[in-house]
Amino acid sequence: MSVIHPNFRKAAIIGCGFVGSSIAFRFLQQGLFSHLVLIDSNREKAEGEAFDLSDGVPYGSAMEIIAGSYDDAADCGLAVITAGVNQRPGQTRLDLIGKNTAILESVLRELTARGFGGVLLIVSNPVDVLTYAARRLSGYPRQRVIGSGTVLDTARLKQLLGEELGVDSRNVHTFIIGEHGDSELPVWTGANVSGLNLDDFCRLRGKELSAERMQRLYLSVRDSAAEIIRRKGATYYGIAMAVGRIAECVVRDEHAVLPISVSLEGEYGLDGLALSVPAMVGRNGLETVLEIPLSQSERAALDASARRMAQAIAGLGI
Repeated sequence: MSVIHPNFRKAAIIGCGFVGSSIAFRFLQQGLFSHLVLIDSNREKAEGEAFDLSDGVPYGSAMEIIAGSYDDAADCGLAVITAGVNQRPGQTRLDLIGKNTAILESVLRELTARGFGGVLLIVSNPVDVLTYAARRLSGYPRQRVIGSGTVLDTARLKQLLGEELGVDSRNVHTFIIGEHGDSELPVWTGANVSGLNLDDFCRLRGKELSAERMQRLYLSVRDSAAEIIRRKGATYYGIAMAVGRIAECVVRDEHAVLPISVSLEGEYGLDGLALSVPAMVGRNGLETVLEIPLSQSERAALDASARRMAQAIAGLGI
């Protein structure tokens, strides 16, 4: 089937659980899209979300929100996949591989059969494994298959570091990269506050940021999802904000830098897997993977994370 020309004022969200509905609410607030299609295996759930969200349109942005089908998603510029089982207390994201890969495969079968030509944004976990699986199963070029990656984890680190340093977290620049999960790593090399490296900023502010404290901040970020799940059962607001930011980059063709999940083709010396790394994001999805400077220990941690992802992918047999 020929590819349908995408309408970047139209988006689809596939999966209307806590995450999918929170993303839909964020899209309504942002005013990025004029049409939003909600798809769920439970049609009534999608209809209920569409009705509820539509009630807020007079106080948000002009948008047609419908509970639709894959036919309605064919010409979307962005399709966000959140369908899948959720992480439960005591589980890691990698524990979700089997069921969520099967769900992903069924979703992609529907989209590819209809000539979907937009950007595919994977949010379901484990996002790095599923991003790679989506690229292989769909046959789409890697530019059009991206994952939410560690955009949320990076925001968590910025927020905690901003609180620690007493500065607006939007002025803090650093990354979490690698797996969106237990093997992720912080990149302290090049971390800065509005261009001032952390040591200089701390000196000017009369603060101290010890290696021990930096490690505790990282561990807090790494374990954040588990702590939220233990307390309230699921995480959804933070990831909705992160997906909204990625969507902005696509719709507005921003050429912005975000640590999304992408299939690697030799970058960082890695191939045959997807990892979350800094990349430029625009209208076509992935534009360029950025190979940022890493310390020796950071590089070793990234390689260890890559091995973990490669092992997980090998088990899929794709």
